Amino acid sequence: MEHQERALAAYVESVREQPGALGVVLVGSVAQGREREDSDVDVYLVVDDDRFAAETAQGRFAWIDRQELDYPGSYIDIKLVSPSYLATAVEKADDPTRASFLGARVAWSVLSGLDETIARIVELPDEVWDDRVRSFLAQAHLYGGYFLCQAVERGDGFLRRHAGLHLALAAARAALAANRVMLPGPKYISKLVNAVPTPAGFVEAWSQVVDEPGIDAAGELMRILDEWVGDGLTPDEALSTFIRDNELAWLRESVPAEFW
Repeated sequence: MEHQERALAAYVESVREQPGALGVVLVGSVAQGREREDSDVDVYLVVDDDRFAAETAQGRFAWIDRQELDYPGSYIDIKLVSPSYLATAVEKADDPTRASFLGARVAWSVLSGLDETIARIVELPDEVWDDRVRSFLAQAHLYGGYFLCQAVERGDGFLRRHAGLHLALAAARAALAANRVMLPGPKYISKLVNAVPTPAGFVEAWSQVVDEPGIDAAGELMRILDEWVGDGLTPDEALSTFIRDNELAWLRESVPAEFW
């Protein structure tokens, strides 16, 4: 909307001459055309690596600027990045970081190739998506076929809810990965599960596990998953994949699969 574009332009003018400032990248609802009248303006402020190191050493990774200056309820929501940050994000960023650049627009930059770098952040090759499907399927098998069963046998309410929630998360991530869809964050899971193409009965089985995790509900959800994306994953393969992507994440200098 026009008033948000004016707010963005005013912010760019306010940082253009700052030491170390290299660019401003518009993201979020305004960049994607989903804004409301009162939506804030989300940006990444790109600074050189020296300024990034100095700011973050002081714990300054994000802040709010121009609050109430441009229109009622307005503010600029700023996150700090650098060329090294963006280059690393191409190779290693998690889904929320990658998804935050979907629809991004460079509002101002003195960097060459910034558009191309952003485009690479939001793209993953097919082999990565395929490995994700397999990993999330393994998570589903362990949480639904092992930990949930233990919880029921022991009458452990916490473990039952924990296993059920992680089964639902893994099944959702497998469905999204099969459709090449990134997860911006937990608050979007239910909406995305209902939006992406899935086999008959998947959404209902998934919802049952979320609402009341039990062995029968878990079994039905895993049955649908296996028929859809199982590709012959054996119990031993599921266990090894689970260990690799969870218990040995520290060794691989990664994070557990649920945080990808």
